[in-house]
Amino acid sequence: MSSGSVSTSNPLPLILTAPPLGNPIHPFSRIRPDAPGLLAESPCESGDIQNDPAVRMISEARVGGRFWAPAAKAKGPILVCVPPDPAYARQMWQQAKAWTSLDQLVLVTPDSGAGWNRMRDAAQAEGAQALSENVDPFSLLGGTRTLLLPSGSMNALSALGALTGHAVMRPDTGCGWKQDTHAAAEALQILRVATEYRSPFSGMPIDILDAIALLADWKRILVANRTISVCVGMSFWKRDRMKAFFATAEERRPLPLFRRTATSAIATARRHNTAKGIAVWATRMPRELERAARKDGLPLLRVEDGFIRSAGLGSGFLPPASIITDSRGPYYDPAQPSDLEVLLATHPLGEDLQARARSLTTLIRMQNISKYSADATPPNLGTPAGRRIILVPGQVADDMSVRLGGRNVQGNMDLLRRVRKACPDAFIVYRPHPDVDAGHRAGAIADADVLRVADHICREGGMSPLLDVVDEVHTLTSLTGFEALMRGLPVTTYGQPFYAGWGLTHDHAPVARRTRRLNVEQLTAATLLLYPRYIDPLTGLFCGPEILIDRFGSPEVWRPDLLMRLRQAQGAIKKAFVQGVHTVLHTPAKKSDRS
Repeated sequence: MSSGSVSTSNPLPLILTAPPLGNPIHPFSRIRPDAPGLLAESPCESGDIQNDPAVRMISEARVGGRFWAPAAKAKGPILVCVPPDPAYARQMWQQAKAWTSLDQLVLVTPDSGAGWNRMRDAAQAEGAQALSENVDPFSLLGGTRTLLLPSGSMNALSALGALTGHAVMRPDTGCGWKQDTHAAAEALQILRVATEYRSPFSGMPIDILDAIALLADWKRILVANRTISVCVGMSFWKRDRMKAFFATAEERRPLPLFRRTATSAIATARRHNTAKGIAVWATRMPRELERAARKDGLPLLRVEDGFIRSAGLGSGFLPPASIITDSRGPYYDPAQPSDLEVLLATHPLGEDLQARARSLTTLIRMQNISKYSADATPPNLGTPAGRRIILVPGQVADDMSVRLGGRNVQGNMDLLRRVRKACPDAFIVYRPHPDVDAGHRAGAIADADVLRVADHICREGGMSPLLDVVDEVHTLTSLTGFEALMRGLPVTTYGQPFYAGWGLTHDHAPVARRTRRLNVEQLTAATLLLYPRYIDPLTGLFCGPEILIDRFGSPEVWRPDLLMRLRQAQGAIKKAFVQGVHTVLHTPAKKSDRS
């Protein structure tokens, strides 16, 4: 470096590092091989370090170092960060004790090794606080003012301290200490010049601000996950994915645990001091769990598939690549507000979020993305010219959104009749639900019965290209209504889905408490950016919807395993059986059969 006390002959610290999650394609950050030369050529100016955009983001998000590690409160105002060399560490500790009283000092040593354990034990026996460096650095820095560092070196903790305005002192002659006025500027040089950052999803270089934003997103999820100790109602085939969704990155914390019953889940949650939350698959919640959790004051998080889920069906045993977690209630139950409804009703949903939502919508349309697929195959509707085309998406008959939000509509056939009555001259296209059509769920209607009311049944291709050729959508509570709104189509609802009541749909059964008027970008931002959580099926890392959409173009990521292939065969057999029974029951008997 051009000035200051950190020598380029010593290893430079990685200030921004990624938590131990998933399997990144490339390291998130590394010190550049040419860092010494770059630092020597780059001017090292102090200036207003705390107002640097990267430093501000780091301070606000509290990321850097091992930010995912357990918190530890410093009981003294001075942190003594000793070097990895034990002899020098002991010398530095003696110099710190000679400079001020023990109750002012907090000894911070490397984490592992018997020698460091003995040093910490000895310091504690003297009356000082002693910790390993494997703690959240911001939990230490928040209660301290000064850092005592060894000569000529810096680690992530001390770099973050310098960047956030802590005084940095280094050994002076005798037993004294001298302030290092260049430490903050040098830490900023390491952060910006000496370090390169790469996307853990693609390996491509990324800007430092994007790197910090990604760490901030990960921290938000990790902090939320630390409240969860047990999962209930999670099918065996999705448990590995649920472990990834609820990971905490804490090496000594084997959570969450999986339980089958309300009694065992409550007992498990009670045993934990901090992580007392229970995550339950909403449609498989044990009957007595909600009442028991409320009685014991245990947080309950309802989990379901996200709105951009996977390139394949959950009913086909394909684990979800996105989920939603709701602390208030199911998003599809209009009886009370959910977390999603509260977001839609109260969040500012400002211009930055709206701009990202617009870009996401463009990406979804370009890539032909829907909840279960990325299929660009155009449908062949054979539509007579001049007729208004209305899409009616079928739904699973016993789906909770139908049961709770369907009002008085009695299934798919009843919905079709209502649409025909409201639109007698329209060309009505019926799209069977893929889970129903695959033979896994209830709600199938014989084609002949559908065609007595509708004009066409569309099974081929994806939902996205179908929405591009219809004029409007009439639905009970289907997510297709939301996907249609993103494409600018008129949507009529006969039930009470989450996207109804915000001034964007024509509603037969309005939800009176929804009075805020939203635009489509605000609806999209809350629904796809703020509410769900996503995971990259290739790397197992938390990601945004943009990364997941990119993976829809990688068929190898979604290749079915043996269990999924068996499930496909089971569905085909069940579907053939049901269709065969229907044919027998509805085929008129021959005269010879009646005699």
